[in-house]
Amino acid sequence: MYPAAGKGDITTIIGGIAPNWGPFGTLGNEARIMVEVVMAVAILLCLGIAVWGAAKQRIGATALRDTFSAEQGKGLIVAGLTGVFIIGSLGTLFTIVYGMAV
Repeated sequence: MYPAAGKGDITTIIGGIAPNWGPFGTLGNEARIMVEVVMAVAILLCLGIAVWGAAKQRIGATALRDTFSAEQGKGLIVAGLTGVFIIGSLGTLFTIVYGMAV
């Protein structure tokens, strides 16, 4: 009778089918830091859009009685917060996909 698993473990399997990043594999830590900086800037930009939308919605709804501006502000809030959610989820999504070695 032969054991089914032998001496291998999950890291052997994942390491065997994990993608080879080619020329980007040597970038390492610097590339990760650049991606984190770009994502942080994008999140701040999206939060700025959401704050601008909130201000536009508040001013349009109360001070100017401008319903178009208020609706436009709501759209900016939704767009900004959706962008933050998507960008924030990218790290988790990439980790799951890479961990599954798809």
